[in-house]
Formats: sequence, structure tokens, C-alpha cells
Amino acid sequence: MTYKPVRAVYDACVLYPFHLRNVLVQCGVDRLVDARWTDEIHEEWIRNLVANRSDLPVERLIKTRDLMKQVLPNADVTGYERLISGLTLPDPSDRHVLAAAITAGASHIVTWNLSDFPSAILAPHGITASTPDDFLVELYRAVPDATISMAANARRNLRTTIPSVPEFIEAIEAQQLVRFGALLRPRCEEL
Repeated sequence: MTYKPVRAVYDACVLYPFHLRNVLVQCGVDRLVDARWTDEIHEEWIRNLVANRSDLPVERLIKTRDLMKQVLPNADVTGYERLISGLTLPDPSDRHVLAAAITAGASHIVTWNLSDFPSAILAPHGITASTPDDFLVELYRAVPDATISMAANARRNLRTTIPSVPEFIEAIEAQQLVRFGALLRPRCEEL
């Protein structure tokens, strides 16, 4: 059976936390997910991270964004802006995410803010919103060995200080990937 990567737009809130961002980008690099984002999404996570972490220089985050774009050169969604005004969401400032998902032909929006993306509004577009934890658990169910390999690659990406396997699992669990972390624990030797 051949696995076809799920096309997903990553909301800014899931690119904000370091370890979560690392795992989600690695999903794209390893072709488990056809990851998508926009410059507007990048601007949002960078702006919010700088506002909350004065110790992180914006230049460093821009370098991170540029590296993300380099490793996933097809992830940028453009031309979505024309759809924004015709969309209705509980938080109007999230319309650009849905517009990007529609334009990209995505089947998922990965976000912590599920209430901002009601299924009744997304369903006519063939889109569902999932938390990162649920999304990664479903990915594991679809392709368990490839997902474990992706997690191992994500851990090894942390070149400055490669965490031990337990430290890596604890770090992602601290970023609310509790169910996904629980799936990784029995397979520690593969990470």
C-alpha cells in the first residue's frame, strides 16, 4: 500500500513552540505531510514569539523561517487573499488560514484553536481542523514505522544539544503532545 501525504496548513499557534515546530516541519521533510503555510502565518508566529520572549532576537526567528522555507520550498501558499473577505469564522483574524487551506487544496488545518475553525464551516471545503496531538496520533496510526522514523529524525535535528530519547519525549509532551508522546515511549529504542 502506498501512502499519500496528507496536505495540511499549519496555523501560527503550532509553529510557535520550538519542539512542536521541529516535529511538524520534519513531517514535511520526511514526506509524511504535504505541509503548507503562508508568509502571514510566519509573520504571526514570529511576532507572537518575539512579544513573549524578549531573549529571542527576531533575526534568529527569521533565519528559522528561512530554513523552514528552504527545506520545504513548496509549502508557501500564495493567492489566497482574494478568498478572505468571503469567509466567516468566529475569529475573523483566522480567515487567512482557512483561505490558505482552500487555495492549497488542504484536507487539514493543524491548530490548537479548534473552536476558531468550526467543522460546519470547514466541511463544505473538505477540510478538518485537528490539534497537533490528534494529527500526529492519526499519522502514527496510518504509517507507524515512518512516523517513528520521523520522530527520530526530529530528535537528531536538534544539533546543538541532541536530547536523550526520554528528554525528547518529555519536551514534546510539555508542548501538549501527550498522546503522541505515549505512542513513542514503547518504541524508545527506535528513536
